[in-house]
Formats: sequence, C-alpha cells, structure tokens
Amino acid sequence: MKKQKRILTSDRPTGKLHLGHYVGSLKNRVELQNEYETFIMSADVQALTDNFDNPQKVRDNVLEVTMDNLAVGLDPNKVTFFIQSQIPEIAELTVYFMNLVTLARLQRNPTVKDEMQQKGFGNEIPVGFLSYPISQAADILFLKADLVPVGNDQSPMIEQTREIARRFNSLYGHVFDEPEGKFGEVARLVGTDGQAKMSKSLNNAIFLADPKDVVEQKVMNMYTDPSRLHFTDPGNVEGNPLFIYLDAFGSKEDQVQINDYKERYQKGKVGDIEVKQYLANILNRFLNPIRKRRAIYEQQPEVVGKILKEGTKKARMEAKKTLLEVKKAMKLDYFK
Repeated sequence: MKKQKRILTSDRPTGKLHLGHYVGSLKNRVELQNEYETFIMSADVQALTDNFDNPQKVRDNVLEVTMDNLAVGLDPNKVTFFIQSQIPEIAELTVYFMNLVTLARLQRNPTVKDEMQQKGFGNEIPVGFLSYPISQAADILFLKADLVPVGNDQSPMIEQTREIARRFNSLYGHVFDEPEGKFGEVARLVGTDGQAKMSKSLNNAIFLADPKDVVEQKVMNMYTDPSRLHFTDPGNVEGNPLFIYLDAFGSKEDQVQINDYKERYQKGKVGDIEVKQYLANILNRFLNPIRKRRAIYEQQPEVVGKILKEGTKKARMEAKKTLLEVKKAMKLDYFK
C-alpha cells in the first residue's frame, strides 16, 4: 500500500484567525485533509519571539486558534493538532540548523524584512525573531512533511526550508526530502482598510468568530474607492476590497449578481452601501456554519485540550525518530 503523503502547517497563537487565514491556508487544509496525513501546529514558541512580554496572551490563544481550525471543518479524527513548545526536539533541531544559515541570508528573507518593518523593531531586533525561519524549517523537517499549505507571502520561508534541507543533506547524507509549498487561490486578502494584508495587528481583520452584527459593521466601514465621492461617479473594481471579497467568498450561484454589481459600479449606477449590504450577507452566510461549530467547542474546552494533548504525543514520537536519524548522520549518536 502506498504511504500517504504528509502535510504540516501552523498558526501563531496571537489571536483568533480571520478571513485572510482562511483564503491563505485554512481552505487548503480542509480540502487536503482527506488526501494527506495532516499535522497542524500551534506555534507558541514562534509567537513568543515578538510577544515574550505577554506569555498569557499566547497561552490563551492556543485554544482559540485550535477551535478556529476545528470550526472551519478540520476533523480531529483525521488531523493531528499539536503544540510546538511541548516538543523539545524541535528546539534541538533548530540549533543544528543554525550552523547552516548565515546572518546575511536571514536578513535577505523578504517575509522577515516585511515583518521587522511592520513591528518597528529598528535596530533592536530580537535574535529569536530574526532566526525564526530556521525554527520554521525545523518545524517542517522534523515531521518530514511533503507539503506545506501557506499564504503566498510565506513562500520565502518554504524556500529557506528547502535550502536548509539541501545543505544538511550535502554535508551529512540524505535525511530530508525538500518540502513543497501549496499556496491559496487568493494570494493575499487585503484588509478592510485597503492595506495590502489583513492582519490582527493592523486592526483591519474580519475574524471567523465575529458575530453577524460585527461583520456587518466592519463591512459597512470598509474602504472602497477613495476617488468615488458620489454613487453616480464611476468606480474602480480593480483592487477594491469590496469586490476582492465578493470574488473570494461568493458562490458560483452568486457570480451573475457579482458581475452585475461590477458592471454597474464602473458605470456609477450602484452605491457602495448596496454592494456592502450584499457582501455582508455573503460573508455571514459563509461564516454561519463556522460560528455554529465553534460554539460547540467553546462549550467543551476540555475536548479541545484532549485533542491537543493526544496530537502532541503523536507528533513528539515522530520528532524523536527524526532526531535519532539526524544525530546518527551528524556523528552525535554517542550512546547507542
């Protein structure tokens, strides 16, 4: 029987997940869980690189993020959920990988550069933050994942992981296959304010757990076309968050209406308010089953805790096996 290929993906537990996470990664996870052996990691150690002064926030959000994953339709009988900090072998593997990557290479990583600028570190960059791509490589390679579903903005991380695997194999013999990235259909979902990325920290996100009225309020306050002063003015559809969201979350049955709105919007024959009301309805229709599933888990946090505990135990067994191979390859297996 052919061995099932393996997926690893992760979330930083710094807050609840939002629509950007869904189009970037969660949708792929749901679709692939029947085809691949799937592992989902709560990356609490990585979250501490820029939340080291607020560990309670990270701890609380491990449960929240896991519930979001379960709520979108991930099946705990098919998917292994685990917590990064509870697998010390990842930290050990990270140390070995640090010898394979230069500081200059880390600083060239576009994802790291963007996030450093966003977080305003200046010259006070924590070493842990700068080196987290190495930790991410250890996360992926300890499980020997074949596929990593991520948003397009994470592609430099996948490439860095592949480089580390290649370098390790060339030095010590073949231990790791190079993983592939699987990217979402929407490269990156813009924020409600029109900024390039929806983000918890930028306060421009619609969360999967947001109630109906909150979704409506956020949509009604959404940035559209700043050059359009009256609804009779022709408006731009390209790059307009309203229509980006309609394309991302509208069903096939909605396409006729969406195309009609696009045509009328460009001719100045429909106002922002009407299109926003339509979008709010589409988003709430999409989020309703997610909110219902989440409510069930919110009432049973002990069930979520058990899912994490059992999954972490399984993932650690894999980590121990990989570390034995790594140490043997690196001549560090002193006591056989």
